[in-house]
Amino acid sequence: MAGSNTVSNLMFSLFQHSTAERIGVPPENVVAAQAAGGAAGNMITVHNVVAASAVVGLAGREGDILRQTVFPLTYYLLMAGSLAYLFIHGPGANAGFLMLCLTLAATAGTLLWLWRHDRRASASVRTPAPGASEGGGNRYWSRHG
Repeated sequence: MAGSNTVSNLMFSLFQHSTAERIGVPPENVVAAQAAGGAAGNMITVHNVVAASAVVGLAGREGDILRQTVFPLTYYLLMAGSLAYLFIHGPGANAGFLMLCLTLAATAGTLLWLWRHDRRASASVRTPAPGASEGGGNRYWSRHG
C-alpha cells in the first residue's frame, strides 16, 4: 500500500504483534511473516514498477512487467506463508506442511515443464540443410535437435 516495507512495518507491526499475543502464537514469528509479506508487496507496488521501468528504458510496459512478476510473487508468498505457518504452529501434519509440500511440488513441476518446453523450442529451430547455400531464397531446411 505504501510502497515501502519500512513504512508497512511501522504501520502494521504493532497491530500484528498485539494480535499474535491475544491469540496465543509467538508474536516474533507473526511480525516476521508480516515483514516478509511487505517485502513481497514491493514486487508489485505500482510506483516501484514505474520507477524501475523508467530507469531501464521500459516506460509504458509496466503492465507486462506486472504480469511477469505474478509467478515469482505467488511462489514467494506461498513459500513464506507456509514457512511462517510451520514456525508458528510447529512441524507435523498441518496446513503449513501441506502447503509447503504442494508449493515445492508445483515448483518442481513448473521447472520440469519449462525445461521440456525449452528443449522442444530449441529442437524446432530451423537451420539450413547441409550443403545448402547461405543466400536468400533457400527452400531446403531441416530440423536438428
